[in-house]
Amino acid sequence: MNDVKVTIIDRENVVHELLGPTDMNMNIMELCKAYELPVLGECGGMAMCATCQCYLESDTQLPEQSDAELDMLDQAFFVKPNSRLGCQIHLAEEIDGIVLRLAPEA
Repeated sequence: MNDVKVTIIDRENVVHELLGPTDMNMNIMELCKAYELPVLGECGGMAMCATCQCYLESDTQLPEQSDAELDMLDQAFFVKPNSRLGCQIHLAEEIDGIVLRLAPEA
């Protein structure tokens, strides 16, 4: 099993160093919930609620955003140019070292 390092900065600016498995088809939202971070993920990862919105703070190259992710972010609060939905970022070796900041709750 290969793990990737994920750094999450919570809404109180506390830095959390997480390890996530790449062999379980998990995403950032699920990893945050597993570590009991304050991410709701109300839609279960379907890109339909934006309660897992985060800001990409590292130079990590991510896959292009899907139409569903872009549509949801178009309706969300506190959106920035580096906004992503955590449920749409899958744990893979390519994101090892990623740094994300949780967006404010709406």
